[in-house]
Amino acid sequence: MAASQRLSATQVLLCGALIVTLSMGIRHGFGLWLQPITQAQGWTRETFAFAMAVQNLAWGGFGIFAGMAADRFGALRVLVGGAALYALGLLGMALAESVLVFALTTGVLIGAAQAGTTYAIIYGVIGRQIPAERRSWAMGLAAAAGSFGQFLMVPLEGWLIGTFGWQQALLILAAAALLIAPLAWGLREPDFRPGAARAVREQTIGQALREAFGYRSFQLLMAGYFVCGFQVVFIGVHMPSYLKDQGLAPQVASTALALIGLFNVLGTYAAGALGQRLAKRKILAAIYLLRSIAITLFLAAPLTPVSVYVFAAAMGLLWLSTVPPTNAIVAQIFGVAHLSMLGGFVFFSHQIGSFMGVWLGGWLYDHTGSYDIVWWISIALGVFAAVVNWPIQEAPIRRGPTPLTGQTA
Repeated sequence: MAASQRLSATQVLLCGALIVTLSMGIRHGFGLWLQPITQAQGWTRETFAFAMAVQNLAWGGFGIFAGMAADRFGALRVLVGGAALYALGLLGMALAESVLVFALTTGVLIGAAQAGTTYAIIYGVIGRQIPAERRSWAMGLAAAAGSFGQFLMVPLEGWLIGTFGWQQALLILAAAALLIAPLAWGLREPDFRPGAARAVREQTIGQALREAFGYRSFQLLMAGYFVCGFQVVFIGVHMPSYLKDQGLAPQVASTALALIGLFNVLGTYAAGALGQRLAKRKILAAIYLLRSIAITLFLAAPLTPVSVYVFAAAMGLLWLSTVPPTNAIVAQIFGVAHLSMLGGFVFFSHQIGSFMGVWLGGWLYDHTGSYDIVWWISIALGVFAAVVNWPIQEAPIRRGPTPLTGQTA
């Protein structure tokens, strides 16, 4: 894509950052609704956790098709559709009176909405519009925006629940989600406007998928990302209840989640910037190993508000810092023509891990009365992820002569 055909970097990063701030900021606070909703409806924690698990799985599954659509038709349409689904899902979350409706709205609808409004879609635009020499940095900046959204939105969501009640708070967030639609107009890429000349792609979707799934480094990257999803969603959803079970005030959990968001601004930006200078596989291996160390020290130390805040700050530095190097590796190996789709497949692995982390946390709690087993599973998985990321090959894949297909799919 010629430089003259690109959107300005400032426009891409500003609109992309604001969209991710809204989309990720809303979802990061869902753990605050666990106890208000289960107590009001008379449901178990496993019921809430299952809906969150379905949400994460739906996010990953729909993310593949959202990525295909964004690569084919541009991000604008996908983002607008995602904004509408987000509002409908939050409305359903507030008004659902049965477990099935709650799972369909909170799980399926919001999961599909997140697929169309978060990193895979935004990173596809960044990959196409930002030069390769600045791509990792730009992805880090977008991820940092999502973290800043968590820092802003989680305390706001806690305040909304305390001031208006949990149902009204969700309705307010539904209205806020619709703001994604006008912001998406700033990501209307020149190549996807009506009448624009489209570049011919060297690979069809099928060829790109066969190449990626047959490549060892892509498989290892997906395995590591599974662990990322398991760890962060388990902690994000269940830590507020874990802390309350241990006798700490609800404000400790809200502050901890906010600190994770604040420090992740630094962590994700640093990971993106370092990805321009260091091997991204080594950055990923270090992040996963440090997560295991942080969780181990947290469990070993006496549980106090101070220890929670220190743990939250440490995990914040490591929270979504996997996102920029993971997506940058995909772009570096395979190019950007199918970046949203391939990023969607990698993220689907992340979301299978998310499903397991959030559901297993609720299931084991209901059956054992404790989260201890899941904490130790998280530690072991972090070591596993560090090991599998180390041998990843980041160099662009070597392709033989491939006849142009004449297709834009």
